[in-house]
Amino acid sequence: MRRSLAAGATLALRPSLLADTKPPDEHSWALLSDTHLAADRATVARGINMNDHFLAVAREVLALPKRPAGLFLTGDCAYDTGQPGDYGLLGDLLAPIRASQIPVHLTLGNHDHRERFWDAFPEEKKAKRPLASRQVSLLQTPRLNWFLLDSLEITHSTPGLIGREQLDWLAGALDANADRPAAVLVHHNPGIDGGNMGLKDTINFLEVIRPRKQVKAYIYGHTHNWKLEQDPSGLHLVNLPPVAYVFREGNPSGWVHANIEPAGMTLELRCIDTTHKDHGQVVKLAWR
Repeated sequence: MRRSLAAGATLALRPSLLADTKPPDEHSWALLSDTHLAADRATVARGINMNDHFLAVAREVLALPKRPAGLFLTGDCAYDTGQPGDYGLLGDLLAPIRASQIPVHLTLGNHDHRERFWDAFPEEKKAKRPLASRQVSLLQTPRLNWFLLDSLEITHSTPGLIGREQLDWLAGALDANADRPAAVLVHHNPGIDGGNMGLKDTINFLEVIRPRKQVKAYIYGHTHNWKLEQDPSGLHLVNLPPVAYVFREGNPSGWVHANIEPAGMTLELRCIDTTHKDHGQVVKLAWR
């Protein structure tokens, strides 16, 4: 069954499989969040078929004029409680992207299950990670260092936690790589409003990244909302739209095409619904 699903995903994306022959663009990146894929491809949540939404995004990524340097998925990969079949489908749907020589980088959210994720992606479990207990990594690229954090505390519990060990690693890794701009990717949103929906340790997290001026952006998902802000320190807060469903009618679902520039980043919103008023919106972020 796994092989047949993989074949189905490949056939569904076949018009764009020539992406592996395209010239690469080392500054181009696909930013995704909240795919919420379920083992059953026919699953619908909030009126949305998550499998169909993912396929639509994958087609666009593969159809880019130049091959992006990579694809990030910032958590809530799985539908609800991170079941093995959810990750089986995720692996199948990612196969054409990987076959097109686009590296995929995954983080975890509150609807994921770390051990089941690692069971489904043994290469992730075997990878040399800075912290053995978390899905954490540092990706160094010509114009930007990407720090991928793991804010999964308890599966199917809304708030998230980075934790002291991960924060200490982040601080040390940022200090050791202070010569290049950095972006931090984590599933959960800031929780500084006193609610229990975002990061429990938001204050401690911001105490690490705000004074380190090489950190230019905090990129997250979780809220199923496309939003751009800049805090008083000049740090950009980028809330990615969901690939899956939205929580508020009228908000866009889709992905973001990022292009890294010497002194900033250009973000283009790509909506599943190409008639959405914000589809194709381009925003330029200048580094602090």
